[in-house]
Amino acid sequence: MPEGPSLVLLREAATKFCRRTVRGVSGDSTLDLQRMQGRRVVAVRTWGKHFLLEFGSFSLRVHMLMFGSYRIDDPKPKSPRLALGFDNGTLYFYASSLKYVEGDLDDTYDWRVDVLSPDWDPALARRTLQRQPDTLVCDALLDQDVFAGVGNIIKNEVLFRIRVHPETRVGELPPRKLGQLIAQV
Repeated sequence: MPEGPSLVLLREAATKFCRRTVRGVSGDSTLDLQRMQGRRVVAVRTWGKHFLLEFGSFSLRVHMLMFGSYRIDDPKPKSPRLALGFDNGTLYFYASSLKYVEGDLDDTYDWRVDVLSPDWDPALARRTLQRQPDTLVCDALLDQDVFAGVGNIIKNEVLFRIRVHPETRVGELPPRKLGQLIAQV
């Protein structure tokens, strides 16, 4: 499953489509893909494991689930879930979940919980974790409302680095160890 860092790499690669108009839309999604035809991409963003293409009054959210992938200008031989053609290239998504998000993304997403956002708030993560002392630390690390973008790879690496067993309860962590966990994330 792609985690936050993989989506940031996608965002960086897909910035070439920012302020570009969608010239062609295809794919095997049941979503009304034609809604994007002729629309200009206002921004390319990520939140946790969500890739977001903003079109003004709505956005397209792409979640790659367990086996999703993307390609830019290099299609796979199989049918994509979505292909968006622009004057300067094509963006392909495979085995991904697509959904429209209506309105301003700031009304939907709390950027303070995205560990790769400039708005990431470690103090908020600490306060949230302190309110759930009975939660296993392995589950807390995967809670996208606390650590958006963290998946099993990051979870395992963080727990290894701070030498904490995954089944330790959050409330059992001394304050310094909780601080290490948040810093490592």
